[in-house]
Amino acid sequence: MSSQGSALWHGFADMGAVQQAGAFVVSRGEGAYIWDDQDNRYLDATAGLWFTNVGHGRTEIADAVATQLSTIAHYSNFGDFVPETTAALAERLAAIAPVPGSKIFFTSGGSDSVDTAAKLARRYWHEMGKPGKRIVVGRQKAYHGMHVAGTALAGIPVNREGYGELMADARTVAWDDAKGLLELIEREGADSIAAFFCEPIIGAGGIYLPPEGYLREVREICRDHDILFVVDEVVTGFGRIGGSWFASTRFDLQPDMVTTAKGLTSGYVPMGAVFIAPKVAEPFFAGGVWWRHGYTYGGHAGAAAAAMATLDIMERENLLAESARLERTLHEQFAPLAAHPRVQEVRSGLGAVAAVQLADPAEALPFVKTLREFGISGRAAGVGAMQFSPSFVMTDEQVAEMAAGVLAALG
Repeated sequence: MSSQGSALWHGFADMGAVQQAGAFVVSRGEGAYIWDDQDNRYLDATAGLWFTNVGHGRTEIADAVATQLSTIAHYSNFGDFVPETTAALAERLAAIAPVPGSKIFFTSGGSDSVDTAAKLARRYWHEMGKPGKRIVVGRQKAYHGMHVAGTALAGIPVNREGYGELMADARTVAWDDAKGLLELIEREGADSIAAFFCEPIIGAGGIYLPPEGYLREVREICRDHDILFVVDEVVTGFGRIGGSWFASTRFDLQPDMVTTAKGLTSGYVPMGAVFIAPKVAEPFFAGGVWWRHGYTYGGHAGAAAAAMATLDIMERENLLAESARLERTLHEQFAPLAAHPRVQEVRSGLGAVAAVQLADPAEALPFVKTLREFGISGRAAGVGAMQFSPSFVMTDEQVAEMAAGVLAALG
């Protein structure tokens, strides 16, 4: 279907190019496959945008949402209000939280979650009598959503171009060397730094796995210098890391906050959540403190029903174990592609993710369309990387089919 003259303004797009070439219109999905509006079938290599962990076409989730919407679609959870399903979901999430006793603050998505954590970090230190701790720190290559704080925190300069200074108290350090964080602390002073934001696996920035010991090292640096450690698990949360609900659990990071979204509802409806450790929640739950922050649709009852149904599927079908299986299979099938002359390297072996880094970054966007000719719906990420992050229901045979398609597309 051509989008010439279309009213839709796509996200992250050169709209002139989209208008000229037309949109790739997705009409339906089932399991690990999607179909376009011409009824051509494609392996969904990216689970939508990292989110369709349980696969497409799950009528169980749709039915749960329909039942909730016909009962009560939503109600504010400001003040002492809360929809019943939202309250039940909060308890269920707290039971799998990386830090026992965590509180759950609901948002409408990942960007909301990141901005929530950035604001809460600064407000926490204000309540602790240290209002000077205002700087929030991110890493090069990192992506933290597209709200003001997340855009400022992220280490993707092109995403900040043309906006001026978004947030004066945001800093960026090396993505792969904990010494960069130490040097910043020495330069700025620990008494001025509120929080360090860290993706366990850098996602949209190109799918970069953490160096051995890096996550534990930066966690200890934050602990030693009284800096909140915020783990951005919008991508890795709810099983993407392989074998655990969260990367924070797998690596025993004991984060002060965890930002989530995507896999929480498997993308069936928008929802996000911030997991807040008891240390950070305590001054707000002691009484007498208002945190004037929240979202109209945070904890939406229909979204909560989708999340509950998603968690049911994850548990019943043991999809955490399936994610761990994909960790192995993706590595086995994709690692050999590194020998191809058009490939610079393959990054895989941790979580249900892989990246094929093209030798010529300029080929990445055209390669997305080339993959479609071989029955694969893929995505470019970072600078010249092709993202592979399938749903957890993708079989080993489908992974092999996907890798073979990539090889054929490389020529």
